[in-house]
Amino acid sequence: MHTSLSRARLEAAGIGAFFRPRDVEPLGTTFRQLQRMVALGVVERIGSGLYRLSEVEPTERETIAMVATAVPKAIVCLLSALSVHEIGTQLPHEVWIALDRKARKPRRVPTRLRIVRFSGVMLTYGVTTMPMQGVRVSITSPARTVVDCFRYRRKIGLDVAMEALRDAVRARKATVDEIWRAAEVCRIQTVMGPYMDALSA
Repeated sequence: MHTSLSRARLEAAGIGAFFRPRDVEPLGTTFRQLQRMVALGVVERIGSGLYRLSEVEPTERETIAMVATAVPKAIVCLLSALSVHEIGTQLPHEVWIALDRKARKPRRVPTRLRIVRFSGVMLTYGVTTMPMQGVRVSITSPARTVVDCFRYRRKIGLDVAMEALRDAVRARKATVDEIWRAAEVCRIQTVMGPYMDALSA
């Protein structure tokens, strides 16, 4: 049985550059064989239960892709989503993710996380997927991200939320209508109203 791993083989199986042992079992790769590939330098172990192909070139979004592999139901949000969408000037030193309010806190992760909790419509509205290093990453849209910044202004700072609003509209990452609709769905329009009015003045 052919058990070696390559980027093409992983992509053909719908697996990104980062993977867990369970992800490659259907390809006929046992844990022992995986360890052998680590010893040969074909595969790198980058965290507890998390691996990557050595041939894959790292990118600035690599850490987010690793988190999405380790925590498949995570939604990238707030400061990390701002950075991905190139809104504002924030450069977070940890990955901000949202999880279902009922989900357990992940134990084995490759980097520092900041976790917030979503529930109900918050888990789906304005949440899209984006490929990073071959990994499908769930992330809040630009408009939803701006609105979340106001929802969590006590965590990240009102100044950051205001900058995100101004920059998203100025850079045409999101329209005023898209942001206002997201504010209505997230029930934060009362808070955002004065800032939206000032933006339109």
